[in-house]
Amino acid sequence: MADLRAFCITSRLVVLLSKFERFLPKNEFFTTITLMDNNSKRAEKMVENSDNHVTRVLFCGPYFPASQNYTREYVAHLPYIQVDETSLEDVPDVIGNYDICVVKNRRVDSEVIAKANRMKLMMQYGVGLDGNFHPTNIHHQDYDVGVDVEAATRHGIKVARIPGSVTGNSASCAEMAIYLMLGLLRKQVFILGFGAIGVDLAKRLRPFGVKIIATKRRWAMDLGSDGIDGLIDEKGGPDNLCEFAAEADIVVTSLTLNAETVILIPLCYLYSFFLFPEEYHLFMIMQAGIVDSKFLSSMKKGALLVNIARGPLLDYKSVASHLESGHLGGLGIDVAWQEPFDPEDPILKFPNVLITPHVAGVTEYSYRTMAKVVGDCAVQIHTGVPVTGVEFVN
Repeated sequence: MADLRAFCITSRLVVLLSKFERFLPKNEFFTTITLMDNNSKRAEKMVENSDNHVTRVLFCGPYFPASQNYTREYVAHLPYIQVDETSLEDVPDVIGNYDICVVKNRRVDSEVIAKANRMKLMMQYGVGLDGNFHPTNIHHQDYDVGVDVEAATRHGIKVARIPGSVTGNSASCAEMAIYLMLGLLRKQVFILGFGAIGVDLAKRLRPFGVKIIATKRRWAMDLGSDGIDGLIDEKGGPDNLCEFAAEADIVVTSLTLNAETVILIPLCYLYSFFLFPEEYHLFMIMQAGIVDSKFLSSMKKGALLVNIARGPLLDYKSVASHLESGHLGGLGIDVAWQEPFDPEDPILKFPNVLITPHVAGVTEYSYRTMAKVVGDCAVQIHTGVPVTGVEFVN
C-alpha cells in the first residue's frame, strides 16, 4: 500500500518540475538520474554537476527510501529531471545545487536555507511541516524536523506540504486510529481537530453506529460544502474542548502542531539541565500540550485517548499521572513525545497503552501518491508554470 501512495506523490512532483523549464538556461546539456551507492560520493557528484538546464530534486536522508525510489521511477522517462538523495549531514553542503528539496527527516533552518541559492520549492513528503513552531526552539533534538518557513519566505522560496486528502495519507491515518480503538471502542467519540484525518475517521466510524462529536477552529457556514454533512452529531470550537471531553468515551486527537495546540515550557526550565542533567530530557518533553491535566480531568473516568497527529499535543506528565491514577482508561498512540520512542519510557509499563512507531500514513498507496505529487511539482517548476497539488504554508 505504501508503494502505491508514493507513486501518486511522485507523479505530482514531475508535473511541477516540467513547468519550471522556461526559467532555466537553455545552453546546458541534459543529464539523467544518477544513483550512487555511497552517500558521500553522491554528494560529491551533485556538487560537481553544473548542468543547470536540468531541474534537480534533493531528498534529504536515507530513511523511507521508497519516497525517492518511487519518485525516480515516476520521472525516469524525463531526461530534464534529476532526483538525488544525500545524508542528513551533507544537506548543507549540496543544497545550493538544487531547485526542489524534499526535507523528510531533516530540519532545514535559516543557515541551511541561506545556502539554497537556486531553490524554488521546499516540500515535505507528506503533511508534517511543523514550520517555525517546533520543540527545537528550545533545542529538543527529538523533534528536529521541518522547515523554517519565515527564513524560506525571506529568501523567496515557497514551502509546501502534500495534502493527506489527495494521497490517501489521511485515510490510512484514520484507519490506524480505528485499529488503535478496536480494543478500546465504546459508544461516543470526540474527534479533536476535524480536518482531513478527522473527516476520514468519521466516515469509517459511522457504519459502527458511533455517535461523533467534533471540534474545529472554524466551521463552514454550510456543512455540506465541507463534504461532512451527516458525519457528525454535534460540532464545537476551541471553547468546547473540556465540555466535549466530558461526554466522550474515546477522544482522538488529529490536530496540527502550532502555538495554539502546544505551549513551550518557559526558558527558566532550562536551568534544570544544570541541576538534574540525567533527567533533563524529561523536562524537555513535558510541554503544555492542548491535552493537558485540565482536559484529561474533564474526561470520563475510564475514557480512552488516541493520538495519531503529533506527540507534543499530549502533555506527557499529565498523561502519565492520569494513567497512574486510573482516570485515563487507555492510551493508543502512533506518535510519541520523542521519536524514536524510548523502549524504557515509563508510559509503556501500563498494560492499557498501545503504541505504533509513526507508521499510520506509511502505505504503498500513500507513498506512490506522494511520489507522484513530488514528480508533478518538479515538472511544473521545470516548465515555469504555477505549482499545484500541494498546500503552501507561506
